[in-house]
Amino acid sequence: MAKKGLDNRHRDTTGRIDKKHGNTRVKALRKTYGEHFAKSRRGDMMLKTLLVETGTDSLHAYLRKHHK
Repeated sequence: MAKKGLDNRHRDTTGRIDKKHGNTRVKALRKTYGEHFAKSRRGDMMLKTLLVETGTDSLHAYLRKHHK
């Protein structure tokens, strides 16, 4: 069984912390980051689409650049 890691994210069997997958929906991310997360975007938009449209490489980079 994987152990919980940083920010309650789970680690896989190699000890690596899971990242958000590109198919995560904006609606699900709003539960974690608040209703104002990507507020101009539809809730059914996928994270990978949001990252492409905003020109960011990762959720972490998006949060630093757009989510204040």
